[in-house]
Amino acid sequence: MYISLKKMIKKEMKWGDRMDQTRTYSILKKEFYEIRRDPYTLGIAIVMPLILLLLFGYAINLDVKNISITIFDRDASSRSRTYVEKISSSGYFDLVGYVDNYAEIEELLDKGKVKAAIIIPGGFAEKLAKGMPVEVETIVDGTFPPAAEISIGYISAINEIYSASIINEILQKNGGSIELSPAVQLEERVWYNPSLESKNFIIPGLFAVILMAFPPLLSTLAIVREREKGSIQQIFVSPTRPIEFIIGKTVPYAMIAFLEMAIILVAGRFWFRVPFEGSFLLFLLLATIYVFCTVGIGVLVSTMMKSQVAAMLLVLVITVMPSLLFSGFIYPIFNMPAFFKFYTFLFPARYFIDISRDILLKGNGIVEMLPNVVMLFIYASAIITLATLRFRKNVD
Repeated sequence: MYISLKKMIKKEMKWGDRMDQTRTYSILKKEFYEIRRDPYTLGIAIVMPLILLLLFGYAINLDVKNISITIFDRDASSRSRTYVEKISSSGYFDLVGYVDNYAEIEELLDKGKVKAAIIIPGGFAEKLAKGMPVEVETIVDGTFPPAAEISIGYISAINEIYSASIINEILQKNGGSIELSPAVQLEERVWYNPSLESKNFIIPGLFAVILMAFPPLLSTLAIVREREKGSIQQIFVSPTRPIEFIIGKTVPYAMIAFLEMAIILVAGRFWFRVPFEGSFLLFLLLATIYVFCTVGIGVLVSTMMKSQVAAMLLVLVITVMPSLLFSGFIYPIFNMPAFFKFYTFLFPARYFIDISRDILLKGNGIVEMLPNVVMLFIYASAIITLATLRFRKNVD
């Protein structure tokens, strides 16, 4: 009797285990079916790690090279040309060309076409021939402090190497009988951020990054939430036109984003004491265009996705990561490989970061920033248009 009861208990336990396994299998099967029905989320989960590896591996380069410079050669001698050849052949600088006056230097630096300028004084060759030291003036764009410091270091090193060759040449002529100081000495000037404080570089960039992080997350739920609730069908059958619907969804979040921008602007100016050299009204105007870019991205994504989770994941991938890596916020764009330099043009944060730093640190007007302003306006228009067309397709 006892043995039979024991066998029955074992049989019941085995039957229960099989039932547990069956229920677990059913849940597993259902979950895999749900994953298969949402290919966007699955694709992001599988493909994104590889994309991140490639982007971080190739795009992030902490070595500062290809620094664009211009030369103002007031001596125009063979000796000064040799000195310029030393700089251009060093592998660290990209010689954009020569200028004839300081006004051209200021224009190139204001527009961001060069990061440094070297002014070779008149009498350069004559003083070196007499064994007299020569001060070579170097003007550096200080809006990106690490690059400015490294540029100064590179030029100082080149000066030392060139000075050593000049000193050896003079000593050979004089039989080593005279004592010489360094032939070429650096006279450095840092523009726009003379103290090379990192906050003056970081805070203006944060304006763009913060506005690219939060407003798209809010606006991307605009249409997806109505689709999940089923209320979107009422919009489809209503006489509301797609452009009216998109604008109605965009403006409230744009107002929230604009409020965020105002808060961080006031905090950056009065708490962190970041200089504001340009026009406040111009900054607000261009910030408004950028706000519609960021909010428009979220609305566009919401017309493409069916679930809030997938929409938020996609927004994070196409907004936060690019605004950190491919906008010039942390890593200088001029230091990136050619492909990634072109890739940065796909993200609006690239334009607004330049605009923000140009207005706050350089005091630039719209003329100096015109290419970035035009691209930002085109981007905002394109995003709103694409969102409208995408929603119209859903309606049809």
